[in-house]
Amino acid sequence: KQNVNAAMVFEFLLKVIDVMQSYFGKISEENIKNNFVLIYELLDEILDFGYPQNSDTGVLKTFITQQGVKSQSKEEQAQITSQVTGQIGWRREGIKYRRNELFLDVLEFVNLLMSPQGQVLSAHVAGKVVMKSYLSGMPECKFGINDKIVMDSKGKGGGTGSGGLSVAGGGDDAARASGKPVVVIDDCQFHQCVKLSKFETEHSISFIPPDGEFELMRYRTTKDISLPFRVIPLVREVGRTRMEVKVVLKSNFKPSLLGQKMEVKIPTPLNTSGVQLICLKGKAKYKASENAIVWKIKRMAGMKETQLSAEIELLETDTKKKWTRPPISMNFEVPFAPSGFKVRYLKVFEPKLNYSDHDVIKWVRYIGRSGLYETRC
Repeated sequence: KQNVNAAMVFEFLLKVIDVMQSYFGKISEENIKNNFVLIYELLDEILDFGYPQNSDTGVLKTFITQQGVKSQSKEEQAQITSQVTGQIGWRREGIKYRRNELFLDVLEFVNLLMSPQGQVLSAHVAGKVVMKSYLSGMPECKFGINDKIVMDSKGKGGGTGSGGLSVAGGGDDAARASGKPVVVIDDCQFHQCVKLSKFETEHSISFIPPDGEFELMRYRTTKDISLPFRVIPLVREVGRTRMEVKVVLKSNFKPSLLGQKMEVKIPTPLNTSGVQLICLKGKAKYKASENAIVWKIKRMAGMKETQLSAEIELLETDTKKKWTRPPISMNFEVPFAPSGFKVRYLKVFEPKLNYSDHDVIKWVRYIGRSGLYETRC
């Protein structure tokens, strides 16, 4: 009868999948048959007359177990009701840990398409902040990010707290003029626990975290990306039965940092009969099943350069169709955020249990990984 927001429907379905996976693992026909009673119970709590009510796994697990629903005392029922309908539905009360710990991971995936001449054709970073919270009571956390975060006015966000946030007054140019590091975010979305008013006024993210692991925020940026690696290809066709390929790999980050798990995949023609390889670092192998040379390097420091040379023997074919030269792809992992995203501080306050920020063990880690990282040759 009504036009429903399609994005909301997909978001809800994804949340239902997450909830079910947290209860019985992989969603398969067999698992659904074996757990149909549990699924009915979950849907009864998640939906109310067809309207999404509560899809938070932490809250659902307080009163729905795999063994079935147990009878609750009046006090427990009142507590559950307040958790479901109250302001802090994502965290139950009475959580206690012997040691209070907080782990914060900034994960970024770099996507790149570069021309053979080194021109960036398209590039963007998809990032997320994942937190593991093992804190007693009902703590309030304050998480400060770059002094200059700019929301692109053209960017359109999705989800809670997205799009339209102008965090650094005066816009992109004014922020750059200050001389401080600038991160221009095209769109972002936050977990429901985040107080958005604090983010707009103080450039900080204030929240009461769910217990355990959760995704605090997700963001995307297309400007001022620090590309960790540059792949420089040189392909020369020698007649119809031979080809020479040279690939230079350069690391573009601080010498004190180490890139890891690097893999460069160099496509070869379908009529390749043999390959001779010479690489200065790592190991290279021709994989006929993938029609590619796979070059693996375990570690590489910043501001270094290495190269691979290959002589490719080709079988003669009658076809006059020229090889299309698919792009060279690369995988890697680096210990920094290519977008420039930085955590300025991470503070924890818990007034009731009387433990301070200094009593909490905190860890912050930056991981940059390749998404679709390609160079045309």
